Amino acid sequence: MLESGDVKILIDCGLRQGGTFCELDNFEPFAYDPKDVTAVLVTHAHIDHTGRLAQLAKYGFKGKVFSTPPTKDFAELLLLDSEHILKKEAERCNKEPIYSASDVERVHSLWEGILYHEHFSIGPFEIEFVNAGHILGSASIIVKAEGKTIVFSGDLGNIPTPFIKGTEYITHADYALIESAYGGRIHEGADVREQTLEKMINEVVRDKGVVMIPAFALERTQEMIYVINDLVENKRIPRVPVFIDSPLAIKLTAVYQKYSRNSWYFSEEVILQIKGGDAIFNFPGLSLSLTRHQSMAIANVPPPKIIIAGSGMSHGGRIVHHEKRYLSNSNNVILLVGYQAQGSLGRKILDGDKFVEILGEEISVLAKVKSIGGYSAHADQPQLLKWLLAMKGSVRRVFVVQGESDEALALSEKANSELGINATVPLTGDVVEL
Repeated sequence: MLESGDVKILIDCGLRQGGTFCELDNFEPFAYDPKDVTAVLVTHAHIDHTGRLAQLAKYGFKGKVFSTPPTKDFAELLLLDSEHILKKEAERCNKEPIYSASDVERVHSLWEGILYHEHFSIGPFEIEFVNAGHILGSASIIVKAEGKTIVFSGDLGNIPTPFIKGTEYITHADYALIESAYGGRIHEGADVREQTLEKMINEVVRDKGVVMIPAFALERTQEMIYVINDLVENKRIPRVPVFIDSPLAIKLTAVYQKYSRNSWYFSEEVILQIKGGDAIFNFPGLSLSLTRHQSMAIANVPPPKIIIAGSGMSHGGRIVHHEKRYLSNSNNVILLVGYQAQGSLGRKILDGDKFVEILGEEISVLAKVKSIGGYSAHADQPQLLKWLLAMKGSVRRVFVVQGESDEALALSEKANSELGINATVPLTGDVVEL
């Protein structure tokens, strides 16, 4: 929350996630009165940035929500999908659901789409969105008030991105908040990650196995479709059946197609590809499994095959059914291409647990476990430091947020020691006067 005079604005309003889709503290009241909030600025559509917006409306928020147009489109789909999941979690916890579908409609009616670099004001605040390069429509947010400039990074992208435009760098800010999901880590380079994926798929095809890819429905699924298509077209891997087993991912891919010729968001190279007739999110051998019947029918297709399904951390969704079926076969591979939060099933598999519980049953993990961090949509430590370096000449203080404590501390220490920037890791509930 950012305050100036009697005007209060929020930057994002996300669902806290960890071992479950929705942690128990999401059921607790907000630390402020939602009626007092004038507006919410949304960096991007992922649920850890938008997941409590409908709850905010439920408890009296009547202000405006601002984001880029793709974020607005994505968020409606994601919030409605989450409402279904949250209802089940609330039943399991014997609690009231944190919001309803009507609350999603209410908050969506308050939402306005803003283009990158379109300046607008809320009371004393002057605001501008710039491209964060994380997912389609993601933004860093520049806020000016009382003669000072503060920047909110949102989630920063992992450059180079396959089809969306990359991160824009901000050269002046007095204060900055920066994410730190990968604040202590370095991703593989683009060439290395593609070679790793190519080698892994070819080995699984040789062994007549199954590749399971738990993937976030937003961005990760679309990126994997794009990359696998590119490997096939360049004859680096054979054409095998590829299943997108996620109704949400299929709906979200339609939003990508809506903006795919828009140079605000997509790279010129990809726009030319599309104009040349390349359907970047569709190719022979790709099957979209919308219904439960189509999902169950995947089991009848003999391997080798590739299954991409949500959820990205195996919290739930259709991927858990495939994991239950295929994790116990050593010819198969589970490929982790996104962030795995502590306590999640994906994190347990990544950490090498030999037995995991899936749908109430103990499953042995004999499949090969592969991780390609380079496919994360998050910037790694060098990229985060590069973003900070651009504003080094002006920034007085940096707040490192939104990462597990070891990642946040690693980034703050590096920013202090290598860049000479005053960076600290704030605690929940801290208040700072700028």
